Amino acid sequence: MVRRIASQVHKQAARLMRANYIKNEPVWFQAVLEHPPLPLPPRAPPVREDCRLPSSRKMRKPKTEPLPIFYLEDKVRRQFFRDHPFEAFRPVSIVEGREVEDEHPVRGTDWTRLAQRGLNPSPEDAVHFAVNLHNHHKMALSIAYTRAVAEFRSLRAGHEFANTFARMEAEAYGTVFPSEIDRTFEKENAVYQSADRKVELDRGALLARKRWKAILDVNNGMGDFHRGQQYTRNWKQGVRPTYLPVDEMAVASEAGKPVQPIEQDHAAASLAFAKILASTP
Repeated sequence: MVRRIASQVHKQAARLMRANYIKNEPVWFQAVLEHPPLPLPPRAPPVREDCRLPSSRKMRKPKTEPLPIFYLEDKVRRQFFRDHPFEAFRPVSIVEGREVEDEHPVRGTDWTRLAQRGLNPSPEDAVHFAVNLHNHHKMALSIAYTRAVAEFRSLRAGHEFANTFARMEAEAYGTVFPSEIDRTFEKENAVYQSADRKVELDRGALLARKRWKAILDVNNGMGDFHRGQQYTRNWKQGVRPTYLPVDEMAVASEAGKPVQPIEQDHAAASLAFAKILASTP
C-alpha cells in the first residue's frame, strides 16, 4: 500500500476494500471512521522529519503574497502628469454618487478624436483616449500617447482663447470682473453678515418663545424701589390709592363722566378711608 498522510489512510483502505484488494476489514477501520484524524491546515505541507528529506533538495516556502496589479492607464497617467505637472492643481471633485455613472457612449473603435467627448477635455479623457488608440486601433503606445497629448493641448488652447476673448468682449460692454482679493473680501463680509443675521434670528426666536410671557423692560421709567415706604406714608396720610389706567380715564372722560385726578380725590376720600381702617380689627 502506498504511503499516505494520516488523514487519508482510512479513505485509501475503503477504496481497496471496494476493489476486493483487501478481503477482511481491518480492526482499526471502524474506530478511525468514528474518530477521524484532524485535517491538516490549508496550504500546510505534511510534517516530516529531517532525516526523510533528501539532502540535495531544499523546501521552498509557498508564496502567499498577491500578484502585483498593473493597469496600462496608470503608466500613461504617470507619464502625462510628468509632462503636465500643473494639471494636478486643477480642482477636481472626487465625491462618489449613489450610482456609478454610465460609460461614455463614444468609445472603442468609434472614438477616433479626443474632441468627440467635449471641447474642454480633462486629463483623464486624454489618458483614456491614448489607451483606447493603443487597444482598439492597434497603435503603438508611444504614438498613441503623442497623438492624445497633441489633441489635448490643442483643445485646451482653443478653450483658453475663447475664454479670453469672451472676457474682453464682456469688459467692452461694461462688465466689471472683481479680482481675487475683492472676491475674498466679499466672501468674508458675507460670513460676517450671516453671523449678524444668525444673532437676529436667535433673538427673534427667543421672543417668539416668550410670546405669552411677561417681558419687562427695566428702563421704562418705573423709578427706584423704596421698599414700600412711599405706600406706607400715603396710608398714614390717608391717601387712597387708585389704579385706574390712563386709557380708561380717557374713555370715561369721552363718555361724559367726571374724572378727578388723584390729588383732588385724596382730600375727599381721606375721611372715609380712615373710617374703614378704624373699623377693621
